[in-house]
Amino acid sequence: MLTLRSALLADIDAMWALRTRAVRHGCAGHYPAEVLGPWSAAAVPRSYPGLVAGGGAVIAQAQGAMLGYAILDLASGEVDAVFVDPAAGGRGIGNTMLAALERMALERGRTRLYLSASLNAVAFYRAAGFVVLRAAVYAHPCGIALDCVEMEKRCFGAI
Repeated sequence: MLTLRSALLADIDAMWALRTRAVRHGCAGHYPAEVLGPWSAAAVPRSYPGLVAGGGAVIAQAQGAMLGYAILDLASGEVDAVFVDPAAGGRGIGNTMLAALERMALERGRTRLYLSASLNAVAFYRAAGFVVLRAAVYAHPCGIALDCVEMEKRCFGAI
């Protein structure tokens, strides 16, 4: 049975390992090797401890195993991450976590979420009600230019 819980600072290394597996698996058909290599080898962002400690991160788990995580910047409404372990894909875990982020935002009076989606994730976010704003290039801290799509979701339901 899938459960969600708040992420803890002690979870960050496991979260990042899951993210790295997800990037290597899910992005391989959308980005060239010269982008995937540095991207998947990048260090944990400096922002993660603050976002996790601030209560904006959830972990999806079953039988004690981490199956995914999602992070919302509570101050801005930016969806920072939604990653599902490749071995657990296709079970609605990403949708469950994204709905939890939406509830967090609504509880804080936010009526807009936004994000920069990797190319492989655009269809996922569209299916969840996000709309495309524009194609963009993200200057990743590891030194690569990462093609992405800026998206937003406005006025999403009630709690």
